[in-house]
Amino acid sequence: MNLDDYILHHIDAEGEYLHELWRDTQLRLSYGQMASGHLQGRLLKMLVQMIRPRMVLELGTFSGYSALSMAEGLEEGAELHTFEIFDEQEDFIRKWFDGSKYANKLYLHIGDALQLVPLMDIIWDLAFIDADKRQYVEYYQMILPRMRKGGYIIADNTLWYGHVLEEHPRESDLQTQGVQAFNDLIAKDDRVEKVILPLRDGLTLIRVKE
Repeated sequence: MNLDDYILHHIDAEGEYLHELWRDTQLRLSYGQMASGHLQGRLLKMLVQMIRPRMVLELGTFSGYSALSMAEGLEEGAELHTFEIFDEQEDFIRKWFDGSKYANKLYLHIGDALQLVPLMDIIWDLAFIDADKRQYVEYYQMILPRMRKGGYIIADNTLWYGHVLEEHPRESDLQTQGVQAFNDLIAKDDRVEKVILPLRDGLTLIRVKE
């Protein structure tokens, strides 16, 4: 047994429904490893239970694993709005959302979040960024003014396979450049508190100061 297996054997189970979603994701979608998975899913659920948000924003639905994980921790009456730009994934996502016991808390939006979110008159308590790495700075700049004071932003993949350490990434490697720019921006932003967890591919927790 390796360390990753040891960890998964000593935390809460992901549950049968999420396990089946994980398997279906690997079988039917390209880049199945992008789904949050067991460990990160349990962390997201626990963070939601700790923060107790009423309005949750997710950028980048992919297969819906992270959204369903967070939905488990939502209190009655809370809502999670998730945005996916690739419309070819809509049928897959809706099947798993509609078949879950959290369907009444989940709202799927297909399209560009940078265009759609500003049209919504919502103050967010929690936001999870896990979309196009090239646009992380733009996502953050869009989200921050729409966050509740004391609210939280969680950003995934902020260590980006270790590429963030590259001083001179390839000119064509826009994703590495995007994550580096995001990390540099957050580090200098005194409007927020921040910590990077070396979980999976890096998870940054950001708290909006009151």
